[in-house]
Amino acid sequence: MKQRLERYFEFAALRTDWRTEILAGFTTFITMAYIIFVNPSVLSETGMPFTAVVAATCLSASFGSLMMGAFARYPIALAPGMGLNAYFTYTVVKGMGVAWPVALGAVFLSGVIFVVLTIAGVRQLIVSAIPTELYAAIAAGIGLFIALIGLRNSGIILPSSATIVTLGNLRDPKTLLALFGLLLTSALLTWRVRAAMLIGVLTTAAVGALSGLVNWQPQVYSFGEITATAFKLDIGGAIHLGAIEIVFVFLFVDLFDNVGTLVAVGKKAGLFDEANRIPRMNRILLSDASATIAGSLAGTSTVVSYIESAAGVVAGGRSGVTAIVTGLLFLIALFVAPLIGAIPAAATAPALILVGSMMMSHVAEIDWSDYAVAIPAFLTITGIPLTFSIANGLAFGFTAYTLLCMLRGEFKRVNWLVYLLTAVFLLRFYYLGGG
Repeated sequence: MKQRLERYFEFAALRTDWRTEILAGFTTFITMAYIIFVNPSVLSETGMPFTAVVAATCLSASFGSLMMGAFARYPIALAPGMGLNAYFTYTVVKGMGVAWPVALGAVFLSGVIFVVLTIAGVRQLIVSAIPTELYAAIAAGIGLFIALIGLRNSGIILPSSATIVTLGNLRDPKTLLALFGLLLTSALLTWRVRAAMLIGVLTTAAVGALSGLVNWQPQVYSFGEITATAFKLDIGGAIHLGAIEIVFVFLFVDLFDNVGTLVAVGKKAGLFDEANRIPRMNRILLSDASATIAGSLAGTSTVVSYIESAAGVVAGGRSGVTAIVTGLLFLIALFVAPLIGAIPAAATAPALILVGSMMMSHVAEIDWSDYAVAIPAFLTITGIPLTFSIANGLAFGFTAYTLLCMLRGEFKRVNWLVYLLTAVFLLRFYYLGGG
């Protein structure tokens, strides 16, 4: 049985083993476990019960990660997406006055459309149409994005009305804790310790607990509370509302966030084949589409592939076992969710910063002497973190690449689908303002 599983997950070809994959799964889970409480804190502002959304978040993340690992066999974990949950809450429910069950109905419809587009091969065409010159830029841009999230969560960087961002208070105890974690994890990586990320996070969390910096308050919680949101979506209401724009935004952001994450993690893990394609693409896309449908049924916003999966890849994860382990841990979190709150952001932030630094190595693959490639690559790399959106960064890169190739008269260099996508990006920027 063990050997059969190792053949199924291609351990020999990927040069991995059970210990490495399990460790990578734990690392991915630890770096993205914050979503268990952050997602409910956002969605609860719509009137959705907090504890019900905690359960829905764990269940949808578990389902998506398990399916990605077992069906698609990739080390990519899934969970309700940050950004899309904010759009769900602040734009759709609070801004447009749409009831949250109707908004969940729109999420369900976007998931169904995803499945249809995947079966029809449209999503695969979009992924294959991405200019190979931009692959490295996407990976590097997401690296900066991950690092920015880590720097913000640690308090090392803070927002500023005068200078956009500024240096945080380095004497703040929680920031000092994050700096300790950053130094410790960096040293472990320098010493080639395989479990560097996980040891760094857990040690920093332990130091935070001993120093009284972990504000953990156990809450009364039971999985049964999911009944307050499960199957409460209003699909008919979403259709009656004619929520085309809402469904389009869920579709657009989810599609290109997932494409960007897939490219970034695939580049880091060396999952592309010799023709620069990712095998089993259908299964990857069906997994995330199915997870979105499952999430809407459970009671949460769109489920997406997580950029924190790169932490597991850096820890050595190469096969679907990494995602399966992450999914199983989310399943366990269904019943012990309050314990996860004991891991402070200051402990996970250093891992995100260091993963971001490692992903910057891909800039060496870009031909900076070819301006038709260099300028779109630069806009992609900077656009992702500065707009806090993978989708926006991709849109900048696609659009610039297409227009510059056209202005140089190199019309055949651009895939026909890239022309179509560029038109869609321009329309999105015009009608939706890039938000």
